[in-house]
Amino acid sequence: MFPLYDLNHARRPAWVVKGLVLANALAFLLELAWGPEAVVQAYGFVPALFFQDPLGQGYRLFTSMFLHGGFFHILSNMWFLWVFGDNVEDRMGHGRFLLFYLLGGVAAALAQGLFTPASTVPMIGASGAVSAVLGAYYVLFPRAYVVSVVLFIFPLFVTFPAGVYLGYWAFLQLLQGLLGLPGVAWWAHLGGFLFGVWAGPRLARRWRRW
Repeated sequence: MFPLYDLNHARRPAWVVKGLVLANALAFLLELAWGPEAVVQAYGFVPALFFQDPLGQGYRLFTSMFLHGGFFHILSNMWFLWVFGDNVEDRMGHGRFLLFYLLGGVAAALAQGLFTPASTVPMIGASGAVSAVLGAYYVLFPRAYVVSVVLFIFPLFVTFPAGVYLGYWAFLQLLQGLLGLPGVAWWAHLGGFLFGVWAGPRLARRWRRW
């Protein structure tokens, strides 16, 4: 199931979401220009290096969340951020949302690192930070509706409550992490999501009644 859009109109423009999409796009273009392999080795998050030298390698916690492994990788991450991020930014405010996004990416990387502390494979992508946004959306807007496309023989368009859709998404991350499926940082996804569930309500502003 791939989300197309949500039926949850934000009251204010999502300037930070738009800025993050632009920042990720620019970083991806620089990555292609400078050579993806060299950039990933220099700025991707490597658990083994981080736990050997947390202070010296700490910058990778932030740089890694702006790197991506290909067009589909960045497009899928930015699409999820675009669909779900505007409402979360609306509830938190611009400054809080930016802080939340960055901390969510850090929490996600650390979660993956705790499960694979000896790994020397660089981890990259905004997935962990975006997963934190999904976690916040899950608790702040569980009754909002998400329109998704399901691909069988032909595409089906289905509407789900956000609580059901995102709960199912989180369950898949847990299942695939327990199965140990390679190639994706499943524990980063789940760690970011749980961070969002915890931090989202704490950073969200209460609605004012007019």
